[in-house]
Amino acid sequence: MGRRIRWLGVVLILCFGLVIVQLTNIQFRRASALATSKDNPVNRAPDFDNARGVIFAADGTLLAQSVRIAAKGADTYQFQREYPTGSLFSQIVGTCSPIYCNTGIEGYYGQQLGLHQQPAQTLSQVLSPPPPTTDDITLTVDPALQQLATQELDSLPGPNRDGAIVMLNPKTGAILAMASNPTYDPDPLVSTNFQTEEAAEVLDTLKDPEGFAPIDPMASYNTILPGSTAKVITTAAIYNLDPSLATYNFPTTACLTNIPDTNQQICNDADTASAANACGGTIVQMLPASCDPGYAQLGLLLGATDLSEQAQLFGFNSTPPLDLPTGYVQPSIYPTAAALSQGGNPGIPGQAYSAFGQQDVAATALQNALVAAGIANGGAVMVPHFLDKIANAQGQVVETYQPKVWKQAMTPQAAGEVIPLMQAVATSGTAAGDGFPDSLDVAVKTGTAQVGFPTITSVSDWMIGFAPASNPQVAIAVVVPYQPLSTQGASIAGPIVRTMLERALP
Repeated sequence: MGRRIRWLGVVLILCFGLVIVQLTNIQFRRASALATSKDNPVNRAPDFDNARGVIFAADGTLLAQSVRIAAKGADTYQFQREYPTGSLFSQIVGTCSPIYCNTGIEGYYGQQLGLHQQPAQTLSQVLSPPPPTTDDITLTVDPALQQLATQELDSLPGPNRDGAIVMLNPKTGAILAMASNPTYDPDPLVSTNFQTEEAAEVLDTLKDPEGFAPIDPMASYNTILPGSTAKVITTAAIYNLDPSLATYNFPTTACLTNIPDTNQQICNDADTASAANACGGTIVQMLPASCDPGYAQLGLLLGATDLSEQAQLFGFNSTPPLDLPTGYVQPSIYPTAAALSQGGNPGIPGQAYSAFGQQDVAATALQNALVAAGIANGGAVMVPHFLDKIANAQGQVVETYQPKVWKQAMTPQAAGEVIPLMQAVATSGTAAGDGFPDSLDVAVKTGTAQVGFPTITSVSDWMIGFAPASNPQVAIAVVVPYQPLSTQGASIAGPIVRTMLERALP
């Protein structure tokens, strides 16, 4: 009998040991995974009820909140998401319902906005955790600038009125405004009626006649030929990687004809020599005048490695780490050194075309804004971001965004050489007719990318820049694709840039 009791004791001890091991496993090793698991009822409840934190703009404007609703028939939802500003911020804020909750800030910061366990502040909370609560999020966006950007896009001359605007603080990376046309109404996507939501989701993913879908923010999603705005990258490559070319003097001519491995010629803002305006000189003369053949020659002199390296230093071929869900921010494209080399695709001719933003180069408005911001900030491209701060249910700030460098695109000395050339674009170059007041002290670059090969069918009009050049506070990129051949970046994007900068810099 005594032997059996001893064995029973051993078994009980082993059982208690296993229980202790499992409790330790759950409480410590697997605690984090279990807390965030979709199978955890605590995490499933906020999806079902849609009780979430509030989203504010930088000035305190309410952008999203959960409101309590009455049950309707078979519906048992207790809360529904509400977006007081409608479509104004929909591509930034996104939407969240029990069906769709993976867009914008709603998707990216879903864990913080949803019901979750807060860190214990006292011993009693450790022993008896309080019920889960939500956090509130404040963004960096300025409603006045966002409203103005939207109005500017809506006021574009027809018939093609799609476009994108990105304005940010070059010193911190904070996004002040990011507007795209087309956009969408968020309300149907948070309806308690599944059929209404599904129909809205289908409609918002359909591309419009210009090829852009409302659900995808053109500003960060769609890559477009950058045209002559890419000359800023080429200029940066010269001062940053091969300063000897800063004094290269391109002979005044209408077209560049001696391009290796091709019989094509590059004429200045035209298809033929008879229609082109002759240009030349050093980069001090050629950037303000936006000399296509001169920059094509500079691209050949820089070579595949320097051209590609400088573009990638600015962030091309990488996905900008903007706080939007995966897929809504796309990398901009610049041919690699191998692709621009002999035997590559597009090969050596691609060096000439890439140097002034044609053929195989494609940029989002976000990336081009980061190029301008990097030059404005002494060569340092900051991480772009919407988040300003996160506060808990008691109003206590639990996280404040800390600015950080994403890419060191060039040396401060090299950036300092590029800035006055971009100032000259506004005072005596291609943007001189845009009426920038001296008080703004702007530094800009125009771009008019020719779309269609071999027959040009339209142009994409660009302007990028920053102000004031002596102490940059804001950087901006504006793109309006598929415009008539008679238009230019200065005439279409230029007035928008001027209006935005005047509002941002009182």
